[in-house]
Amino acid sequence: MTRIPTRHLVRLAVATAIAAAVPGCNTLTRLSEVGGGPELTKITNPVARQGYRPVSLPMPAPQVAEDNPNSLWRAGARAFFKDTRAKAVGDILTVKLKLNDKATLDNKSERERDDKEDTDVTKLLGLEAEFAKRLPQAISPSSIASFGSKSETKGDGSIARSENIELTFAAVITQILPNGALVIFGRQEIRVNYELRELMVTGVVRPEDIESDNSISHEKIAEMRVAYGGRGTLSDLQQPRWGTQVWDIIFPF
Repeated sequence: MTRIPTRHLVRLAVATAIAAAVPGCNTLTRLSEVGGGPELTKITNPVARQGYRPVSLPMPAPQVAEDNPNSLWRAGARAFFKDTRAKAVGDILTVKLKLNDKATLDNKSERERDDKEDTDVTKLLGLEAEFAKRLPQAISPSSIASFGSKSETKGDGSIARSENIELTFAAVITQILPNGALVIFGRQEIRVNYELRELMVTGVVRPEDIESDNSISHEKIAEMRVAYGGRGTLSDLQQPRWGTQVWDIIFPF
């Protein structure tokens, strides 16, 4: 029985570790989900999430609220009765997302070019007659060089896109900007069989745009970011393997 050198075993182990760490789809996580499907993530503080960054926008100068202790009206109040709409960090409001976008683009271009250039030497200090003597084959001084180029380009492009998303979900206020605008963050996860659907929305809203039922529509959310997708057995089957994706990126032809 042939014994494998230790250095070969070390190289094999390193290669196996690299192969397991290269794919961005987290191979170890996928292996742990075999037979059980994707696991739901734990509910955590959105501000404490990895990669969270506070929103920073141009803000007007802060205004000092006047104190009227003997007045029936509270400074900054928007209604006579108590306002139950979300207005503080940690409050929850309902986001109504209804996107129905459709775009069609058609492009067509044609380009044709034909260039010709002739160079002749009829007089060159009397040396034009020496060309036939110095060169192996006789040449005509009136046609020393001739250049020509011809190119033709045609291109057709068409893009058709249609998106229709309609969802209603809850979001939480994570930050209040100096001008009173509210930063919201909402995330939902739904697992059906072995497929996990994820929805994440963040943006900035004005308190006065929140409806009386504590809801807000997507067209009133500034700097809105929406991520809607899924992961699981079905999503894995529908996308190319990570090796194919890497090959498509680095292959130059």
